[in-house]
Amino acid sequence: MITAVALLARRPDLSHEQFVDYYENNHAKLIRSLLPQIRGYRRNYLDHGSRIGAADAPGFDVISEFVFDDRAAYDDMPATHARPEVKAVIEADEENFLDRARTRMYLVDTRQS
Repeated sequence: MITAVALLARRPDLSHEQFVDYYENNHAKLIRSLLPQIRGYRRNYLDHGSRIGAADAPGFDVISEFVFDDRAAYDDMPATHARPEVKAVIEADEENFLDRARTRMYLVDTRQS
């Protein structure tokens, strides 16, 4: 299994509740329908009031996890996303709730104990 994480920030004019509502009821469903390579898709919303110690504000509102069966499935996802008809729909929907300039995505090495 391969995991990627995205650090996503809400548009500044949206409340946390509006952001979560839009992501859960619109964008997450859209992503699942357009990117079939994603086997698992979890959204981890930050509780900004629960920082430990003197930690700075993180600059994002959700850590989204995308799980793929293997590297081939992960590698195929950006190709699907880059198709003009897919890219246009995703980007237009992201404008509804994300501060897209602050989006970051990383492939991660997940370990468990």
